[in-house]
Amino acid sequence: MSSDLSGQDVGRRRVMYVPGYDPVHPRKYRERYRRECRKQADISGYEIEMGPKHSDAKFGWSVTSQIATHKTQADIEVMYWADIVRASMGTGIAATYWQLLRTAWIYIGSGALFRLARLRKGPVIAALYPVLVLIAQLVFALAAGWGFAFGVAHASAALIGIPLTVFGLLMAPFVVWGILHWFKKHDHLLAYYLMHDYAFSARLRGAYPSAQEARMAEFGQRIAQALEEDVDEVLVVGHSSGAYIAVSMLADLIRAGRLPKAAPKLALLTLGHVVPMVSFLPKAQRLRADLAYLAECEQITWVDVTAPGDGCSFALCDPVSVSGVAPKGKRWPLVISAAFTQSLKPETWAAMRWRFFELHFQYLNAFDAPRDYDYFQITAGPISLATRFQGRAPSKSVIEVAVNRFTDVAA
Repeated sequence: MSSDLSGQDVGRRRVMYVPGYDPVHPRKYRERYRRECRKQADISGYEIEMGPKHSDAKFGWSVTSQIATHKTQADIEVMYWADIVRASMGTGIAATYWQLLRTAWIYIGSGALFRLARLRKGPVIAALYPVLVLIAQLVFALAAGWGFAFGVAHASAALIGIPLTVFGLLMAPFVVWGILHWFKKHDHLLAYYLMHDYAFSARLRGAYPSAQEARMAEFGQRIAQALEEDVDEVLVVGHSSGAYIAVSMLADLIRAGRLPKAAPKLALLTLGHVVPMVSFLPKAQRLRADLAYLAECEQITWVDVTAPGDGCSFALCDPVSVSGVAPKGKRWPLVISAAFTQSLKPETWAAMRWRFFELHFQYLNAFDAPRDYDYFQITAGPISLATRFQGRAPSKSVIEVAVNRFTDVAA
């Protein structure tokens, strides 16, 4: 490999970042990285600079860091599937309410919702949030429509020859629809977005949609190409829903024997995972098999980072163990906490603790007092993920109890 510098084991790195269910353009991730890496460098006392991509990635950027005497170059690529996300969100109001009913039935009817609640209440509340908001919006719209019809019905005159009672009843549906359309257009509460998110995972009861499978195959090819390059580490980062996508991609790649003999170090970093939201569904045999396979794989290092302060993730839940598929030879993942309450200043935590969505992205941000988790040193620094966490014990209070009802795996 290219690095022979004393005191570091990574001189060049490829980072493949897999976003969660997010319709935004990859430039949003680039700008977040640019903004937050500068903050972290100022806090931690090192130098880091972003530049144009050096690889043939469709979406990406390069990073150069100087930490102590060690200089490292990294190329970061965003694994693009926002188009699939946007396509899944292109449903109308009626279709969204049908998604609500169907998704609720899948999670409740399968028993998954109640078992998920035994792990962490936060993600379950987050899943129920869009359901409650959409129902509240519907009730409000129906009440407004009924109020309009009732008010018109009690008027004493006629309008253009039509009895106002009839006119009110005819117009009430348009009032209801107009209000619901306004709520959808101004989705500041993110109810529609989150409903589409959960519906996307649940619509096939845990199986991957064909479009997602095809894109994952493309991602796997990109990783295979990176493993052929003269780099010291290929780091795959999966955030939120991207965590289980990354697991399946790497399981496919290694299972197929596509890891070169003289390959760079291969590492997986999962952040803020929501794996049980899929692995607890009846037809998630593919994901459960991939979790079990990767858990005992010797060719990788897998570190999972969550934080109890992130109410949208299954914090400190070992995704393999809680899914009920931990093999006897289980090695991974190493589950650690980003410990928001300790790694952020009290005033920072106070300002952010109710900003649930932004907290879910805090793993990609700067920390006031980072401990052993520093996203920018991990993605652009001189130490590989394997070396950085070698000998590191899991965080206390890791949840490993198997509560999944469905533990069958794909052959």
